[in-house]
Amino acid sequence: MKRVAFSLVLAVGLAASSAMAADMATKAPPAPAPAPSPWDVAISAALMTDYNFRGITQSAHEPSSQAGFELRYTQSPMWQYYAGISGESIDFPNHAAAEIDFYGGVRPTFDKLALDFGVWEYWYPGGQCFATFSPGCQPTLAPSGNAAKKDASFIEGYAKATYTINDQWAVGIQEWYSPSVSNTGSVGWYTVGNITYTVPSTMFAAGWGGYISGDLGYWDLGKSDSFYGVGSLLGFPGITPAIANAGDPYKSFVNWDAGFGVTYKAFTLDLRYYDTNLNKGDCNAFTSAYTASGSGNITAANPGGVGSNWCSGTFIAKLSFATNMSSIK
Repeated sequence: MKRVAFSLVLAVGLAASSAMAADMATKAPPAPAPAPSPWDVAISAALMTDYNFRGITQSAHEPSSQAGFELRYTQSPMWQYYAGISGESIDFPNHAAAEIDFYGGVRPTFDKLALDFGVWEYWYPGGQCFATFSPGCQPTLAPSGNAAKKDASFIEGYAKATYTINDQWAVGIQEWYSPSVSNTGSVGWYTVGNITYTVPSTMFAAGWGGYISGDLGYWDLGKSDSFYGVGSLLGFPGITPAIANAGDPYKSFVNWDAGFGVTYKAFTLDLRYYDTNLNKGDCNAFTSAYTASGSGNITAANPGGVGSNWCSGTFIAKLSFATNMSSIK
């Protein structure tokens, strides 16, 4: 009888163990971690000793600041869509309050080749009109005698390509087009190539990095509308209304920059030299610089001889910060 009872207990125990093993074998595995969101926001900010755009100062060679946000949607490793806004402090001839940039586009990536196609709008609110011979405008800017439209806003379309050769070297080319650069009436095609060398990370302590880079660009410009012909030419000796109304034949020009940067986590300190091949006369005609002066800088677009250093060579230091919301923990 004891043997029978022991056998029954053993059988029950084995059955229970088998049931538990079966439960364990069929139990669902832990739920996988949720996939990262395709949405992200990039944040940027900068302080610089001068705001330079294609070799030309946008802040009259004075310090400037920048801040911006970019919304990104990464559909896949190959496709990213984005839209952003950025603001910069400036010092323009029309006394605009600031530069506000609106932009958006798509970034396709194919292995080492990264492309970027989009549209960029430069908006300059708060401007005033300066032109002695135009109704509703204030007298031309002293001491330059230059004219400036109330609205200098304009739009560009762009296409970019960057090829990453290896961990250290990358090269790129960009093409930008505007039907009216700075609302002057002049068509503008801007082509620029660049090269970047990233210093191997093994040469730095953790979190630090560095690079050396340079850009070479060419801005193919047309002729301004009659506003700038009247504002900048009429009143000088030998300049008739017919000549003035024809507008300014802007000088196409080359610009370049070269420099290096040191990075620490989200911060970058960039030290760079910028220059163009524009002389002071053609620079004055294109920029309508209110600080221009003199009389010996005569060119086809600048018969009055006033000259500007807004396109001259300059060294710029820029401290910037850039990160993504997804990187902030």
